Amino acid sequence: MGLSAWQRLKATLIAGVAYPLIALLCRTYRWRIEGEARYDEVTASGRRPILALWHGRILAGLHHFKGRGVVVMTSRNFDGEWIARILHKFGFGTARGSTSRGGARALAQMRRDLLAGRPAAFTVDGPRGPARVVQPGVIFLAGSTGHPILPYHIESDRHWTLGSWDRTQIPKPFARVALAVGEPIEVPGTEDDVVETYRVRVDETLRALERRATEMLNGPLKASS
Repeated sequence: MGLSAWQRLKATLIAGVAYPLIALLCRTYRWRIEGEARYDEVTASGRRPILALWHGRILAGLHHFKGRGVVVMTSRNFDGEWIARILHKFGFGTARGSTSRGGARALAQMRRDLLAGRPAAFTVDGPRGPARVVQPGVIFLAGSTGHPILPYHIESDRHWTLGSWDRTQIPKPFARVALAVGEPIEVPGTEDDVVETYRVRVDETLRALERRATEMLNGPLKASS
């Protein structure tokens, strides 16, 4: 069922208020970044990265990966509508659907976007968890397109933690924020055993990147633009 005109208006208002606040907050962050060149290395090879992250670490990434046309899956409900509008303001594309509704259609759109030269991003434990458990969608997407998964983790030294299922972290103003980008992960197919093997590998990699990002919080600063 589609959204009403009132719901669309509310989504527009929410995005109009939230976007400048989030953008302003993110511009205060003091970044420490490792592995950033891996994104460009993937694109230089003629392919596009499929960014993989935990659902609870979305916010700071909106700023860092802004303006690149990265396609993100968002739900088709009211919450997905205002989230999509914020994503568009940051220069992201959206594929509408979720693992519980319209997921196959959204995955098909993301596959088309990748083949058309647009990168993608996946919250691998979204949209409703369980938290910190990689779901197979990102593996299917990589295995069916030949584009590699590029895992990353963002950690901050000071943040608010929401009481949501994913324990979302919002770095506080002027927080130190560490971004650790892992090696690209090539998925050689979509057979059941391949999907499970690489699902575990992505899970282990994200946990290792979390440890690395935490270590990096005492490293050198990189200015954010």
